Amino acid sequence: MTNKTLLRALAGETLSPPPVWIMRQAGRYLPEYKATRAEAGDFLSLCYTPDLAAEVTLQPIRRYGFDAAILFADILLVPQALGADLWFVTGEGPRLSTITTQADFDALKPASDVHETLSPVYETVRILARELPSETTLIGFAGAPWTVATYMIAGQGTPDQGPAHALKAENRALFEALLDRITEATILYLSAQVEAGAEVVKIFDSWAGSLEGDDFRRYAVEPAARITKALKDKHPGLPVIAFPRGAGEKYEGLHAAIGADCIAIDDGVTADWAAKHVQPGGCVQGNLPNHLLVTGGQELVAETRKVVEALSGGPHIFNLGHGITPDADPENVHLMLNAIRGG
Repeated sequence: MTNKTLLRALAGETLSPPPVWIMRQAGRYLPEYKATRAEAGDFLSLCYTPDLAAEVTLQPIRRYGFDAAILFADILLVPQALGADLWFVTGEGPRLSTITTQADFDALKPASDVHETLSPVYETVRILARELPSETTLIGFAGAPWTVATYMIAGQGTPDQGPAHALKAENRALFEALLDRITEATILYLSAQVEAGAEVVKIFDSWAGSLEGDDFRRYAVEPAARITKALKDKHPGLPVIAFPRGAGEKYEGLHAAIGADCIAIDDGVTADWAAKHVQPGGCVQGNLPNHLLVTGGQELVAETRKVVEALSGGPHIFNLGHGITPDADPENVHLMLNAIRGG
C-alpha cells in the first residue's frame, strides 16, 4: 500500500485526517514565492524556467507539509503553445490575442505542435518527481477547454464570459472547432506531464458555472470526459480530479459522467450537501471558503472542522473552494492544518 495518502483517497479510501493541499498553494501570499518571482523577472519567465518553477512548487511543501504538490504553471500556456500571443499586465492579469474569426483559428498551430513550447514544463515535472518527499503526491494540471476558450475568445478574463457565449451563439462551428483544438492539445499536454512524473492530473474548469442547460453537458462535461478517457486509456490507473467550478447541483453524478476519480467542489455548495449528493460517486475535494484564510481566527478553525466532519464518511481530500488569495495570512494556513490534523 502506498504511503501517499492523497493517492489512497483517490482510490476510494476514507482517511482520518483527510489528505490536504490547497489551490494556488505556491503563490503570492508567500514571501518566498515573491522573492523567487522577483528573481525570475516576470510571471511567464517563472513558468518557463524549470529550476525556479520547481522551487516555488516545493516552497509550500517545505513550509506546511501538504500531502500533494501541484505543478507551478498556468492554464494559458496551452493557448500560447497553440500560437496565441500571451502577456501579463501588472495588476490586471493575462492578455491574449483573440480568436474570433475563421482566419484567427486557421492561424493556430496543430495540437501536435504544443510540446515545443511546453517542454520546459515537462522538465519542471521531472525535477519535482526527483525532489519531492516520498510521501508527497505530484499533481499535474491543465485548464478545461471551455475555460481556456473563454480567454482565447475574449483576450482576457471577463466577469460573465460574454464573448465566448456570443461566439457560441453566432458561429457554433468555429466555437466547437476551437474547443476541439484545445481538447486535443490538453490531452497531449497532460499525457506528457504524466510521462514526466505527474501521478495525478487535475482539470480546472473555472468558468463552468456560466454554462447553462445542455451547454453544460456539451462544453463542460463532454470535453472533460474525453480528456479523462484518453488519459486513462494511455496511462491505466491514472487518477483524475475534475473541477467544474460553479456547477451547483450539477455536481451530482459528475464522477460517472466524466469518469473522474474525484470531483472538486467550490463553496457554492455545502459540505453536507456534497456528502449526500456527490461523495457517493467517489472522492470529493474541497471546500473551505478561501476568505477564511484572510480573516483567520476561531471561525477558520470551526469551519475547517465542519468540512472535515461533514465529509468524514467517505473519501475526501481537504482543499479550498477556490484558490488561496494574495492577501491570505500564511499563519492562517498553519491554523487550518492544525484544525484538520487535530493539532
